[in-house]
Amino acid sequence: MVRSTAVRPLAHQAAAAWMQGLAQGNRVTSFESAATFMLPFRGHRLHGRRGGQGGALFLIHGFPTSGRDWRGVWPALAQSHELFALDMLGFGASAKPRDFDYSISASADQWVALAEATGVREVAILAHDYGNTVAQELLARQREGGLRFRITSVLFLNGGLFPEATRPLRIQRLVAGPLGPLLVRLVREGRFKASLQRICARPWPEGELDEAWQALTRAGGKAVMPKLLRYIAERREHRARWVGALQQGGVPVALINGIEDPISGAGIVARWRELLPGSRVVELPGVGHYPQVEAPERVIEALASLRSLSPGQF
Repeated sequence: MVRSTAVRPLAHQAAAAWMQGLAQGNRVTSFESAATFMLPFRGHRLHGRRGGQGGALFLIHGFPTSGRDWRGVWPALAQSHELFALDMLGFGASAKPRDFDYSISASADQWVALAEATGVREVAILAHDYGNTVAQELLARQREGGLRFRITSVLFLNGGLFPEATRPLRIQRLVAGPLGPLLVRLVREGRFKASLQRICARPWPEGELDEAWQALTRAGGKAVMPKLLRYIAERREHRARWVGALQQGGVPVALINGIEDPISGAGIVARWRELLPGSRVVELPGVGHYPQVEAPERVIEALASLRSLSPGQF
């Protein structure tokens, strides 16, 4: 049975009570049985899931999907971590206001709000795609002394960490442009599913592409896609800040990459090794843009290998 809990920006005492109230749910390790919650954010509601036991781990999803992307790796991760998966504003089951000023900074603010509401003071991060850039922004804030919680490590999956080595899909570039609000109306279920499958090397689990489409279109979600896609230009604009956060963030970072990914596969791996020669990378041959969906068991194996090579870091 899934439990639903409303989360409010709280004082530390109330946050502690909220955490105690979810204690039983935290012992559940399956994604479907994890406790769900709603977090108010700037007049809107964010949907999230929480479960597992251990040190806190933020699971930051990518575009255009949601926290459901972590379903395949959730049971293994929940054995050693307390997991938090938030659908960021504009995604999944969270609100999708058309008048909101979507940005990477605003998405990072949502994770700050979650940390404040739950009393989390130290957290590791596992991020993917759009979520990588959100994690880079959080790392940059920590480097500048602007976070009230401490990031202990960041593990990245496929995503545009380095804009010069990233190849967005043509449809992404078009929808991010001036004709985006018109073009997004023409996006149909079949084309959406085909695009997601095309960037992967393995088939999505049965029913998951249907879930992704339903999450995207919920509450008029297609209409906010052009604004969300501003992150492509933001990556170029803030490259020095966000790449600098990787190079000089002062915390362990690592990359697990499905190298068959046409957007952020082998090119990102090569650039990572060039710019971050002291940081570990695990390549996953035969896996594309969504390693945690396509091959969750290989992501867990890669994480285990990183832990064996760098005890206590991931």
